[in-house]
Amino acid sequence: MSIRSIPFTRREPRGVPSTTVVRVPAARDWKRTLWIWIFLLPTVVLYGLYTVYPIIASYWYSFVEWNGFEADQRLVGIQNYRAVLEDPFFWNSFKVTLLFMLLVVPARVLLSLLLAVVLNSPKLPLVGLLRSAFFIPVVTTTAIIGVVMRFVLDPASGPINNGLRMFGFEGVDFLGSESAALPTAAALYVWKFFGITMIYWLAALQTIPQELYEAARIDGANVRQIFFHVTLPLLKPFLLIITVLTIEETFRAFDLMYTLTGGGPYFHTEIIEIYIYRWAFAASIPQLGHASAAAVLFGLLVSIVGAVQLWAIYARRVRRRSHR
Repeated sequence: MSIRSIPFTRREPRGVPSTTVVRVPAARDWKRTLWIWIFLLPTVVLYGLYTVYPIIASYWYSFVEWNGFEADQRLVGIQNYRAVLEDPFFWNSFKVTLLFMLLVVPARVLLSLLLAVVLNSPKLPLVGLLRSAFFIPVVTTTAIIGVVMRFVLDPASGPINNGLRMFGFEGVDFLGSESAALPTAAALYVWKFFGITMIYWLAALQTIPQELYEAARIDGANVRQIFFHVTLPLLKPFLLIITVLTIEETFRAFDLMYTLTGGGPYFHTEIIEIYIYRWAFAASIPQLGHASAAAVLFGLLVSIVGAVQLWAIYARRVRRRSHR
């Protein structure tokens, strides 16, 4: 309980101080705190039930053999982890996840940087409208985009393949081809979340004083020289942080990939999230222990990326202090 100091005055005999400070408890503080917790309670309960509890339960399930239907759970120790690490399909999903990340991250980071530099120009007309247009896919439901794009990219009747045939080209099975499915999904993922990385870069560009650009123009620098000698050096502290944030977001591609390809063709787009889902829910006999072990290993990978992000933020602060 906090204490509030309330001064008040009263008449005292001469020689006695006229002001006395009396400390009384603030009766309203606990009521205000109580109301805050009452309004936060639904969020705390739902977050605990649907986020914290599943994470904790997955660690327990990873040490048991359980199909999710029977009440009996047989403790098997690290057998589930051993089975996951010996499963070639797990390592295939691990490879697909890394390939997907390598396709998505450079495209999102570099292309969004170039677009952010263009949209950061105060002389560009309709700049607000253009920024909103590039950000609209971000607020669109990912699963809906996946379903719609399956029809758009349909090899038989999709509008893209129909357009290719009109110009004399052969149709392309974008989502059914082993060589084209993963790059197609990566391109759609870049388009879907392109606006988020663009906003990151726009925020970083706002930290560069306009006086530096004006001084460079006075010295006769052209657009290319300003970009490589003024903009890029000042954006280096943000590059690592934005890259790590983009990598973390790439690990959450389940909804788009599942609605697009479902992991096919022949597991060529089965990322780790789809691998976990297949063992937990799509198998004829679900193996929640096996799926939970794979989820824990996947969480370890994400934690490593998060640790790199914290290290990047700490290194940036240390570098700033050393330059002061």
